[in-house]
Parts: sequence; structure tokens; C-alpha cells
Amino acid sequence: MWLAIFFVVIGLAILLVGGDIFVRGASSMAKKLNVSALVIGLTIVAFGTSAPELVVNFFSALKGSSDIALGNIIGSNIANTLLVLGVAAIIYPISVKKGTVWKEIPFGVLTVFVLYVLINDIFFGGSTKNILTVGDGIILVSFFLIFLYYTYGLTKVKGEHNNEVDTYGWTISISFILGGSICLFVGGKILVDNAVILARMAGLSELLIGLTITAVGTSLPEFITSAIAAYRRQVDLAIGNVIGSNIFNILWVLGVTSIIKPMEVQETANIDILFTLGSAVLLFFVMFIGGKHGKHTLRRIEGVLFVLLYLGYIGFVIMRG
Repeated sequence: MWLAIFFVVIGLAILLVGGDIFVRGASSMAKKLNVSALVIGLTIVAFGTSAPELVVNFFSALKGSSDIALGNIIGSNIANTLLVLGVAAIIYPISVKKGTVWKEIPFGVLTVFVLYVLINDIFFGGSTKNILTVGDGIILVSFFLIFLYYTYGLTKVKGEHNNEVDTYGWTISISFILGGSICLFVGGKILVDNAVILARMAGLSELLIGLTITAVGTSLPEFITSAIAAYRRQVDLAIGNVIGSNIFNILWVLGVTSIIKPMEVQETANIDILFTLGSAVLLFFVMFIGGKHGKHTLRRIEGVLFVLLYLGYIGFVIMRG
């Protein structure tokens, strides 16, 4: 047990180092490419921070642990929206342009809704079981390709940058991104693997492990990246990372996972999916309220509300067992 705790601490330390150099490299690349930090956050950063979810789901699918695989993604997206963005907003209020409120965030809401429809074969398809099939996976991946095409279009728009961002040479910028990605991947895997060991020693169910321990563990790269980005006043990178990661998780990670091996889904998971949908809708409305000069803001008080909602959800999941 003590060895597992030791590795959890080591994994967290690697995540902290990886997150710092990853943000530095991503911010530098955005400035050098003259594209917005939001685009970098939606793509490069989101892909890098979603790597732990992809790895966990890949091995879970091979082992037939569909509860951990689905719980990991649903729990991770809830953690990203409420915990990660909540803490980031507490560190520094997150202001975004109107385009993000009307396009990227609603697309994130749409992905959760599509997942809900695809999973509920009993309700929508008259089946006796809820299964995320190979065909469902292909649909999710197809939506993911549409999202990539959309973000490619965003690269044509010149970005606004914080003049305080450190700019490095191409070699150093790319090395920071790659090195940070590796640290986020390795640190996340070490932490999650040993956290799951501790959870199983405590006799927790696979769905509970997926929704809590694994989800929070695989969300740590997003947490560290967005927290550091907020601290450095790179708010576009902070929110782009979360929105992009949530879209990557559902469309890419779950899509690929179900293609590898179809996943049977418990009906109780619908509560968690609907909570994910509710969290995404809440983010949209909070961002839509107010704002100056065409921007909308997730303020500190709303960040506190998001964190409290997340803690309440975790309490509900634990009580449900």
C-alpha cells in the first residue's frame, strides 16, 4: 500500500513538471504561428492532455472493463468542466470571445447529447441492452473529423496574444510540447494505475473507480495545464484545453474504444451522462451571461460554484456506490 501511495506522489510531481513546460511550449507555438491560443488549446493541448484517457480506455477495452472505460470518460468530462474550469476561474477569471460561446461550447454540448442517444438503445432502438457498438464508434469518430475540419478553419484567423508570453525557437517550442506530453502521459498513467490499486484494495466497484479515481487521475493533465495557463493569464488556452479535451474524450477516445470492442453500458450510467450534459449546458449559460467588449466571463464566484457542484456530484456517486 505504501509503495502505491509513493508512486501516486511521484506521478503527481511528473504531472506538475509536464504541465508547466507543455503550457510554455504551446503558448510559444501559438504566438510563432500567429494563431490564437484557443486553436492550440482545442487541438494540440487537448490531444496531449487526453492521452491518459485514451491509454486507460484502450487497455480497459482489451480487458473487457467497459464500466471503467465509460466511467473514465464521463467522469473526466465532468471533472474538466466543473473542477478544472472552476479552479482555473478561481485563479484568474476566464474571458472568452463570443465565437467560443456560440460555437465551440455548443459543439461540446452536442457531443454529449449524441453520446446519450447512441448509448440508449433500449429507449431509442427497442433493444434489450444498451451497447455502444462499432457503428456508434464510427459515428463518433466521424463527428470528430468534422470538429478537426472546423478547427483547421480557425487557423486561418489571426490570434490575439499576451505580450508577456515567452517565445522560444521552433526546436525548443516543439521539444517543450513533446516533452510535456510525455510527462503528462507517464505521470498520469503512474498516478492512475496506483490509485486504482488503492481503490480496489478498498473494495470499490469498477464504475465508481472509473467515475472518481480514474476520471480525476486522467483529468489531472487538463487540471495542471489549465491551472498553469490561468496563472499565466492564458485564458484562451485554459478553456480551449477543457473544451477540446471533452470533445476529444467523447468523439475520439470513446469512438476508438467502441470500435476496438463494443461496450455494454449500465442504465445507471444515464444519470452520469445527463449530469455531464447538464454541466456543459451550465457552462454555456454562465458564459453567455454578461461580459464586456464582446467577451463573456467565468468569474471567480462562478468558479467556486462549479467546484462545489463537482464535490456534490462526487458525494452522490460515492453514496450510490
